[in-house]
Parts: sequence; structure tokens; C-alpha cells
Amino acid sequence: MTREIAVVAFAQTDHRRTSHDVSEVEMLMPVLHDVLAQTGLKTADIGFTCSGSSDYLAGRAFSFTLALDGVGAWPPISESHVEMDGAWALYEAWTKLLTGDADTALVYSYGKSSPGSVRDVLTRQLDPYYVAPLWPDSVALAALQAQALIDAGDTDEPELAAVAARSREHASANSHAQLRGAVPQGEYVVRPLRTGDCPPIGDGAAAVILAAGDRAREVCARPAWIRGIDHRIEAHGLGVRDLTDSPSTRLAAEKAGAFDRPVDTAELHAPFTSQEVVLRKALRLHDDVRVNPSGGALAAHPVMAAGLVRIGEAAARVHRGESDRALGHATSGPCLQQNLVAVLEGDPR
Repeated sequence: MTREIAVVAFAQTDHRRTSHDVSEVEMLMPVLHDVLAQTGLKTADIGFTCSGSSDYLAGRAFSFTLALDGVGAWPPISESHVEMDGAWALYEAWTKLLTGDADTALVYSYGKSSPGSVRDVLTRQLDPYYVAPLWPDSVALAALQAQALIDAGDTDEPELAAVAARSREHASANSHAQLRGAVPQGEYVVRPLRTGDCPPIGDGAAAVILAAGDRAREVCARPAWIRGIDHRIEAHGLGVRDLTDSPSTRLAAEKAGAFDRPVDTAELHAPFTSQEVVLRKALRLHDDVRVNPSGGALAAHPVMAAGLVRIGEAAARVHRGESDRALGHATSGPCLQQNLVAVLEGDPR
């Protein structure tokens, strides 16, 4: 890389079960104001803007254009959008800054899952010929993965319950989390997954600012430098994949340099407890690594923003001096189909 690029600010909403009282723009604007205020930058100082969201969730085509009202598209701005989690918008912004066409970038994403059945909506990302017509929802597919892990001897239900308990305990210190503190495992949703093994349905938004080189040091006391970032994808057909492993996560981590030196913190986008088991193995995370100190996606899971939140949370720990080398992970698609890994580092103390 010829340029050093860092996450210099991160902001998010208080994630809620429903936000029917506000529009996407109204939900997003306080986050945008917050993330800019942290750096002292104004909209005119931003060289590139990129967003992530889903028309399927919003229920209308080109829904992201409405969110631009919250950003301010006049005078004209350099802007782009991905129909993906905001983590992939961050990747696009990172490549834009690498080219030298901009020194700063605003990345934001948002999602409202509350208006409809997100389990049904997510079936639309499946293979349209053989799988989607059967309407297997996201929880049913995650349950297949969890059962495969149990059958392989990689985990069991008590271990999955311990993952949920730890995540919710960590979320107690996170004022933005939707679920905090002890949450009972509850009844089976789809065996072997219980209520506590599944993410909450909720609405939320997040934003980060990227800056290059000296510009990053000007606006942030301790920038979270992106030392590496990569994303990979598994085969679309679930039947040709080993659901107990995630080669795409492992390859993305390798290309991002995650295995060069140990990380001290990992924010994993694991909406289901069983997926944390898969990711820990793929990323070679040992017990000395603090995993999801924010509570992770089990404490708040705004679809289309949860991955960006993971990178933002990892960066924020670097900003505060609570981490020196952190890993942020985002996923999309059924059973960890697509995976992005970012390695963030702070300047030496």
C-alpha cells in the first residue's frame, strides 16, 4: 500500500426493536452529525461518500437516494452506494482513498428490519432455482449449520449457551446495544438453536470516517490504521460447502495480514452462536483474544449495518487505547457465505 488509511471516527444509533416513529433519514442524521463532530470536519471537507443498505428491507427501489437528504447532496458530492452491509461500503471507500482521489471518506449504513419479516426477506438472497423456492429462512439455515457442528463434535448446546451468555454480559457496558445483561436461552426456534442463540430483530444505523496519512493524525488523537482488508466468498450452493468451516474467512484473514501477528481484540459478525464457533476456528482465535467486547451481533443486529458496526467497534477500542491490534469481521449471505476481514492498529504508545 502506498497510503496509510485509518478509521478516525465511529458513531452508531441506540439500536431498537422498532423505530416506526422515525424515517431512515431521521434515524441516520444524528449519527452523521455525531461522526463529523468527532473529527471537526464538515460535509464539504469529505472527499468521498459511500453507503450500504438494502432495497428489500426498505420495500422500494433506489431507497438509498432518500438517505442522501441526511448527507446533503448539494453542492454535488462524490458519492457511491453498495447493496451490501456497510462494511463493503467501507472497502470501496478504502480503495478510493488508496487511489489518491480523496483524503477523507464518509461511510454509513442503515437498516430497518422491524416493518416486515426479515427471516422471509433474507430468503431472496438464496439460489433462485433450487433453494429460494423452498423458502428456508435464515434461522433454519443457521440451525443446519449448528447441527453440523454438533454432529462433527465441534460444539454442543451448553457451549452455544455460554457464547450467548458471554455476549450479553459484555453488552451490559454498551449503551447502544439492544439486548443487555442476562437473557435466558428460551425455547427452541429451530432445533438446536434457541432464542438466545439467535440475533434480535431491530433497527439501526452506523457511520465511520476514513482519512489518509497526516490528515488522519490531524483529526484523531490515535487513528485506527487499516493494516489490511480483504473479502472473499463461498460457493452459492449450500450443498457443496462444508458448513463447519469457513475457508473464505480464513483466506480473507490471510490476505489482510491477520495471521502475521496476534490480535488482542476481535469483533466478529456472528449473528448466531454457532457461527462464532466457525469464525474462531477459521481466524485461529485463542482464549487470550477478547471476542466481541461490545456484545456483538447477538446484542444488536441491524441488518446492513451490523458488519460496519463490528469494524467501528474495533476501531473505537483502538481510539480509546483499549486495543493495539484489533480485527473486525463482517459477513453476508446464508451460513457465512461472504466474509470481510479488516486488521486495525494504533500507533505505538
